[in-house]
Amino acid sequence: MNKRPTILDVAARAGVSKSTVSLVLQNSKQVKEETREAVRAAMAEIGYVYNRAAAQMRSQSAGLVGLVINDLRNPFFTEFATVLQMTLAAKGYATVIANSDEDPELQSRLVGSMIEHGVSALVVSPTYGGCGTTFDQIERAGVPAIQVLRKTDARTGLFPFASFDYATGSALATRHLIEQGAKRIAFVGGIEGAEITEERKSGYLAEMARTGTDAIVFHGRSSRSFGVEITQALIDAQADAAVCFNDLVALGLHAGCTRAGRAIGTDIRIVGCDDIEDCALVWPQLSSVDCDIDGFARATADRLLAWMQEGDTPPPEHRAPVDLVVRASSTGQTP
Repeated sequence: MNKRPTILDVAARAGVSKSTVSLVLQNSKQVKEETREAVRAAMAEIGYVYNRAAAQMRSQSAGLVGLVINDLRNPFFTEFATVLQMTLAAKGYATVIANSDEDPELQSRLVGSMIEHGVSALVVSPTYGGCGTTFDQIERAGVPAIQVLRKTDARTGLFPFASFDYATGSALATRHLIEQGAKRIAFVGGIEGAEITEERKSGYLAEMARTGTDAIVFHGRSSRSFGVEITQALIDAQADAAVCFNDLVALGLHAGCTRAGRAIGTDIRIVGCDDIEDCALVWPQLSSVDCDIDGFARATADRLLAWMQEGDTPPPEHRAPVDLVVRASSTGQTP
């Protein structure tokens, strides 16, 4: 007896993924017409018959969303992943979460595996370098996908991008330090040339140019260890303040300056970015650009659900507002 054709047979004949065939069967608006025609032709060629009753039974179980994060060791990304997963769970979707560890090849494999396992959609905070492969395979699969926090693929019509207004954030931080009397303000952290670094640095550079003050920039990894390592260079440059790429760099610099005998908030004023929980726990407490990561994660989940369920594509680009939380590390005034 010949085996009854399956959805995998259709996918193999049409040269697409299993999830793409599923989207065609569901009349999803996310699949290109030419892909839809190729899948239907493959179904006719091999005699595949869609069992709608069985599909409806399967649909009673939770859908699956893939979440790929560039660095889950960073508490900022961990919080985003947690809130997104819980928001989707409340709507009946399970989330598969993976850490690409800033490795583009690993990221591509992770995304490919998620597509093979039939995810309904993807959320990707991408690594830099070689991301074309990742997003090309998502396009072929016809799976809705949102880029978050980093934009590495310019096709935002296909892969909408959502992040924070980091340029305004660094401008707020720099302006605050100038108002506190800082004269030599450095920007610390971020891989040189990376789009996210240039974005976070842009507000700082604009404020320095506005006041006619020379910029002092130390590029490097967005880690605590880099913040510690760069401390002496900052002291040698006679910097009296720092706008940091993120809170991890700021916390490392906070520790390094303390170890070097520099008084935080007076000898050197420090502002981070992201306002992770540790900012309020370290002493003196760390000033930081506040990004409402909980609200951002919930809004991302809502946009993704509207895309999957109603066909409402998110806007090509969205920037969430930021604010500055002032604490003792930039004012010298402890509670």
